[in-house]
Amino acid sequence: MRVTFLNCNVDDVTLAESVVKIEEIIKKKQPSQHITIDPSKINAMQKDLSLRLIVNKSPLINTASPVILYASKVLKRPLHQIVSTKLLFIELLKKCEEHGYRPYFFGSKDTALEGAVNYIKKMHPTIDIAGCSIGYLKREDPLEVVKEIQKSQADILFVAFPSPQKEYWIDEYINQLKVPFVMGVGVDFDVLADEIKTTQLTKISKKIRRFQPKNLFENTLLFVYTLKARVKSQS
Repeated sequence: MRVTFLNCNVDDVTLAESVVKIEEIIKKKQPSQHITIDPSKINAMQKDLSLRLIVNKSPLINTASPVILYASKVLKRPLHQIVSTKLLFIELLKKCEEHGYRPYFFGSKDTALEGAVNYIKKMHPTIDIAGCSIGYLKREDPLEVVKEIQKSQADILFVAFPSPQKEYWIDEYINQLKVPFVMGVGVDFDVLADEIKTTQLTKISKKIRRFQPKNLFENTLLFVYTLKARVKSQS
């Protein structure tokens, strides 16, 4: 079920339901961008109409943020599910190996990308990787990597850029890429590789990151937007 609040659509689906939806998208072969909503993105959408349009037209919009779940309940548009981007990434790698979907990895630094891809090959020895490329901003011709990805005939493209850079880049080139399913996975593939090997230490570090000043600011700003919307709905 799709829920709408604070000018944003979010799908209230589980991890397993998300994977089923993604496989349907891949089979249709209609290039689509997956979106994960967090407080900073939903805050930006309040003023950035272009980002709002990009997000809301996505066929699958997840959130991994308990803060957004809380905001949805305050606004009487309750969400019940959170879907971790990293867990979704891991599940899709499994599906790639099981069903022969060909993933392409784009972004990050060359050493981090190489390390992550090597680890993925180790964890999924029969996976057929369509290709990988470091961040496009270092290239003289920004369309060079678009052509490379297009020629690879990948089924899934994982893009490791920060937001909203990745959403804008994917939206601009998605029809030229001709990849059925394109998913942003954050800023660094080595972080994702670390998450695959989750230990108690990484669980602790994740808790610490939640209290960083930027996260505190974004969570507070989301709370302000939520209160304003709640007051407006009651007036």
